[in-house]
Amino acid sequence: MFKNKILLITGGTGSFGNAVLKRFLNTDIKEIRIFSRDEKKQDDMRHALQNPKVKFYIGDVRDRRSVDGAMNGVDYIFHAAALKQVPSCEFFPIQAVRTNVFGTENVLDSAIQHGVKNVVVLSTDKAAYPINAMGISKAMMEKVAIAKARQLKDNALTTICCTRYGNVMASRGSVIPLWVEQMKAGKDITITDPNMTRFMMTLDDAVDLVLYAFKNGKNGDLFVQKAPAATLDVLAKSLVELYNSESQIRIIGTRHGEKLYETLVTREEMAKAENMGNYFRIPADNRDLNYDKYFIEGQEEIAEIDDYHSHNTTRLDNNGMKELLMKLDMVKEDKKPHSK
Repeated sequence: MFKNKILLITGGTGSFGNAVLKRFLNTDIKEIRIFSRDEKKQDDMRHALQNPKVKFYIGDVRDRRSVDGAMNGVDYIFHAAALKQVPSCEFFPIQAVRTNVFGTENVLDSAIQHGVKNVVVLSTDKAAYPINAMGISKAMMEKVAIAKARQLKDNALTTICCTRYGNVMASRGSVIPLWVEQMKAGKDITITDPNMTRFMMTLDDAVDLVLYAFKNGKNGDLFVQKAPAATLDVLAKSLVELYNSESQIRIIGTRHGEKLYETLVTREEMAKAENMGNYFRIPADNRDLNYDKYFIEGQEEIAEIDDYHSHNTTRLDNNGMKELLMKLDMVKEDKKPHSK
């Protein structure tokens, strides 16, 4: 599928972009383009990789001209560029809108204009029943992507679909690297609420979902990977045990915009979701804008269906959590015996 093709990764210097890049580097793909606004991260990546297959483009998804400059000849796009930090988006919501909503529109419009075959847009569980600015902007991003896809139909040159993720373990800015740093410094581990649950996925799981979407997606599809969850208490205690740390757990209270649990698929989506084994496929709502239908027809079965969320999915205990943590590169590296 990817032989002699060109892949563009927006936000390619982030955790997701790096993971996707590493997976594709060992294939017979022709070229991988990294598009981002951070020249320092690009320079670090360039020096680390030194691979002629990887090309670097400085630009910002907010600037349509810079997006167009990276788009010529592209076959596939993984759109990961976003503002993702819940607190920063909470205090600067319009910045989240400009990057996550308008930036996505720029990427999609440019992709359609340039005849790109397939675009996979990265979303988050925070887009389901959003209560914070980051989640709201990602929910709008999904709506924009699905609306563009609906206009294109299935036989169009370009296919646009979304992937929605739970918590990706050890991704940049997430809680596991923070807690490991706190333990190494001999500080307390700071937990907002020990009873909070979060989906637990590795970056490898995340990349598998992207590949699945590239291969199987139809216009407007939303793909969700089934994943186990854990309480923050179990996650923290598992890390303490793995690192043989003497750090104490200190509860600091819920931060701006945090949920007790995360929903990956809403009950409205579950009513039409297709079970694909390890994934749910949620097809686009292709009804037209005929208001009569919304007053006359409904879906009785929705009332009988539950959301798919981190409180009702498979729950990891300490042993299961430690097993999953040991799959992370950062933990494996820390646990590796070092010669004196």
